[in-house]
Amino acid sequence: MSEQPVERRVNEESRYDLGLLFTDGMPDLDDRSGYRGTVAARAAGISYRQLDYWARTQLVEPTVRGAAGSGSQRLYGFRDILVLKLVKRLLDTGISLQQIRVAVEQLRESGIYDLAQTTLMSDGASVYLCTSDEQVIDLVSRGQGVFGIAVGKVLREVESSLVELDATSAEDPSDELAARRAARAAS
Repeated sequence: MSEQPVERRVNEESRYDLGLLFTDGMPDLDDRSGYRGTVAARAAGISYRQLDYWARTQLVEPTVRGAAGSGSQRLYGFRDILVLKLVKRLLDTGISLQQIRVAVEQLRESGIYDLAQTTLMSDGASVYLCTSDEQVIDLVSRGQGVFGIAVGKVLREVESSLVELDATSAEDPSDELAARRAARAAS
């Protein structure tokens, strides 16, 4: 049996220390690396206008680098993009933006590192953060749960989207600035 390189082993060990388990064959995702707004919006399935509005209203702010004046670019971390996609899913189900703000704040305050084991449940008015099967069953048995969003499934969708976007961005620049740079480099 071949051994993993030391760097990869250390990286995975640090993930276990944090309670993260994103080692399902997808590429390593570093929380310190950032994704530009256009990539974050596309991976989350939202418009850039929504992304900008949510950042300005502090619903989902970039954790890698915020905007620092005109012309600066926000950089979103992987978890930021995951939260963006969760917000989009909650909006699509008809949850009010006010309740979504409460849910996002609840996610931040809970400090949960293993989001793959989390389920967001809603009764159409409120959003509940369930971290165990027992909590989901309890909520449903009381007749409160109307729908649930398995965060682990959304997490894998975001990973796949980022991998696809990374592969296509090298071939096809997705924004005007990147297109200009590519044209300048080609001439």
